[in-house]
Amino acid sequence: MVTRRITYRLNPNATQVKKLYQFRRLHAYLYNACIEHRRTSYQRHGKSVTYYDQQNLLPEFKECWPEYKELGSHALQATVKRVDFAYQRFFKGLGGYPKFKSIRRYSGWTYPCKSGWKALTDGKHGALRITNLDNIRMRGQARTWGTPKTCTLFLRAGKWYASITVECVPQRQTGTGAVGIDFGVLSALSLSDGTQLDAPRFHRNSGVPKLQKQLRRKTKFSRAWKRTQARVRNAHRQIAQQRQDWSHQVAAQIVSSHSLVATEKLNIKGMTKSGKSHGKRGLNRSMLDVGISNLTGLIKYKLSETEGVFVEVPTRKVKPSGTCPNCGHQRKKSLSERTHHCEKCGYTQDRDVAAAQVMLNWALGTSILKRGEDSSTSTCCGGWKQLSLSKRQKLTSNL
Repeated sequence: MVTRRITYRLNPNATQVKKLYQFRRLHAYLYNACIEHRRTSYQRHGKSVTYYDQQNLLPEFKECWPEYKELGSHALQATVKRVDFAYQRFFKGLGGYPKFKSIRRYSGWTYPCKSGWKALTDGKHGALRITNLDNIRMRGQARTWGTPKTCTLFLRAGKWYASITVECVPQRQTGTGAVGIDFGVLSALSLSDGTQLDAPRFHRNSGVPKLQKQLRRKTKFSRAWKRTQARVRNAHRQIAQQRQDWSHQVAAQIVSSHSLVATEKLNIKGMTKSGKSHGKRGLNRSMLDVGISNLTGLIKYKLSETEGVFVEVPTRKVKPSGTCPNCGHQRKKSLSERTHHCEKCGYTQDRDVAAAQVMLNWALGTSILKRGEDSSTSTCCGGWKQLSLSKRQKLTSNL
């Protein structure tokens, strides 16, 4: 059993919309009150407040503020826990000090268990029953439905959504092939078999830069500014949906034919740091427009459903872009050099395709750079050696 998340679009009526906005506002007030409580207690009394301290105060809090009684105890506890997560991230150095959130920027709230809500669906469309809200129609389809566990309601670009996690046993078909993938900006994906997929360029073709230019010329918070801002927001939402749909289709197509996928381990956050030159900023936008991290994650989790193998090749050690897949000779190339031509063996191939072939050779253990070493360093199921061992263990356990 694994946990999968399905997002449904909600279609509430006017009364339900009013209630949803009211509930979101109350959860935002509670979030800010918890931050103020922690901050004041530490600054004035030198005492740290834990999640359990604030959770135990919720009954008294609801007696003082009766409007919170209809929100549900578990949903309120989840909001308090969200504050605790923010402080834990701060203590670990993973984020800044928690700040107050305006209602406009507070997206929604969570039901961490089955209390307070019920999904009236078999995975395709249906309705969502929320306490004190009655049934809300929803649209969407789950690839594999299971047992609902949690539900998160959130507002995005003026539309309400429900994100439901379910425990299920996903089933996905795959082939027996093996492929190496190199990501880029001219070609979003270059496969080791020579297939190349052009970058979709959703952001560049959406007209968002033009809308943002119009927004900067408007008087802030004027009616014209708000109308233009709404158009920008809707355009960004459409871009995100298009990119997510494209990534799912590409990942599903790759996994349906290959049970082993090898790609290089990339630090996208470091690669897309803001640059001083205009060319570097344009390169960053092109890389983010492809959504390499999201696409890699989708391929990885779809492979896990088929018990496939996902291999991340160490880039600094293997140097896929500067290595010949035929003989292993290494030579540094500039970004403008788009064709690989080996000076030693004469092998000629597209630069990105050659890099994908190098990664596949390394994953299969046939690379000259890897002779005598263990098999791959997969982040999913291990290499071929680990995969055969796991299958052997399953066979012996069933005997």
